[in-house]
Amino acid sequence: QVQLVESGGGLVQAGESLRLSCATSERTLVGYAMGWLRQASGKDREFVAAISRSGLSTDYADSVKGRFTISKDNAKNTMYLQMNSLKPEDTAVYFCAAKRTSYSSKLVYDYWGQGTQVTVSS
Repeated sequence: QVQLVESGGGLVQAGESLRLSCATSERTLVGYAMGWLRQASGKDREFVAAISRSGLSTDYADSVKGRFTISKDNAKNTMYLQMNSLKPEDTAVYFCAAKRTSYSSKLVYDYWGQGTQVTVSS
C-alpha cells in the first residue's frame, strides 16, 4: 500500500519561501512517478510539478516555473517542493501524489496524500 504524508505548509508573506516534504517508502519513491498538485478554495485542482521515477525528468506548471523546484532524496524516502518567491495566488492545499501508469492528464494519479495548507499573505 502506498502512503504519502505531506508536511511543511504554513503561513508566509509574499516573496518568502517554503519547502514542502512528502514522506513515503523507498519502494514508492523509486517505483512511481510522483508529483505535487494544489487546490485553492473554490477552484479546481491544478498541476504544479512532477518528477519521473529516475528523478532525471521534471515538469512544471507555467505559473510556478522558475520559482518552484521538485526533487527527491531516495536516502531519506522523501520528495520535496521548494517554493521561492511565493505569491498570494499560490495559496492552496498542496497534495503529494504518486502513479505507476503514465496518464495523458497531468491531474490523474493513483495515490494521494492528505494535503498541507500553504497560505501566502500580501
